[in-house]
Amino acid sequence: MSTSPTNQRFNFIDQFRGFVGVLMLLGHSAYYFNSIWKQLDPIDPLFPNLSQFTLRYIGYLCAPGFLTMAGAMVWWSYTKRVEKGVPVKTAKWHLIQRALFLILIQMTWVNSSWSGFESFRPWHFGIISSIGISVLLLTFIAGLKWQTRLIIALLILIIHPFLLQITYQEDNIIAKVLMETFVDSGSFNKYPVLPWFALAILGSVMATGWLQVWKTDRKRIDMSLLIGFGSIILAIIIRLFRSYGNISPYSRFGNISFFLDQKYPPSLFMNLFFFGLVVLGVGLFIFLNANHAKIMRFFSIPGKVPLFFYGVHLAILGIFVKRFGLFYREGGIITTLIGFTVMLIIMFLLSSWFYKFKLKSNNKIIKLI
Repeated sequence: MSTSPTNQRFNFIDQFRGFVGVLMLLGHSAYYFNSIWKQLDPIDPLFPNLSQFTLRYIGYLCAPGFLTMAGAMVWWSYTKRVEKGVPVKTAKWHLIQRALFLILIQMTWVNSSWSGFESFRPWHFGIISSIGISVLLLTFIAGLKWQTRLIIALLILIIHPFLLQITYQEDNIIAKVLMETFVDSGSFNKYPVLPWFALAILGSVMATGWLQVWKTDRKRIDMSLLIGFGSIILAIIIRLFRSYGNISPYSRFGNISFFLDQKYPPSLFMNLFFFGLVVLGVGLFIFLNANHAKIMRFFSIPGKVPLFFYGVHLAILGIFVKRFGLFYREGGIITTLIGFTVMLIIMFLLSSWFYKFKLKSNNKIIKLI
């Protein structure tokens, strides 16, 4: 199995991004249709049964997937531009514009779309802003060797658990904004930049292998298996010690509570565990793309326009389900799956149209979406 060096798109990247987007749609469908969200606290979730746990937990892969893939594509975009003779400053400016646009989209479109644009809520950071700041920061180290980037990522992951011990007053606006932007989670931001930025850096490191160093799919798969399982094993070892790198307690190994360490903000265990799953997932998609390319094209559609897919499906759910009260938190698993299926068909058609439209457009804003 091999990927032609002339194929600069790398279909498995688009396909995995599309898969993560579909999982996000499933999670958001549950948020809008599933009555469990009348009582579920996203910071400290309580699951009444295994099916509800599964529906919620599979969405935990989304943020690590988004950040890892974002880091991979930032590094690839920067590297290819520089190789083509684009000045370094110009290559970085292209990425900086992209980063600032993501932050702007979060504060204007994404925040308001949750309520169906019933209110304007610019002063809130979220996953898209976290990706934007991560892209911005990664721009300045994208030209470093992969070994240096790996060391930076590991240092951030190692230090973050200690930073979480910093205490601050909720009514101190400056302290609250700084801590929740970079370290902790709260009402201002559930996705602090530092731990997610570390995953973006790790994504750039993996991209060096996936897209440049490892020349065949066989090598990409083998290395993904080695690194993915290695990260998961390290995460489990950290979890078993119940101290450093853990936030929430668990009853015993193998119990649901073992896998429910905190996501907001992510513990070291959660970051390493889900980074490992992301790497294994990409390895799986490399294999599937090589052997079942026609079937896997389904995931390429949302994967080629991930920001459009994210922003538009949130807006549709916010307007029709939340604002107009269309089955808003009235059902359970079945209602969620039906709503998800309907939304998936709608978003597949819209994403397919937008990708073709984007290819023909010369509008700078359209190109950024």
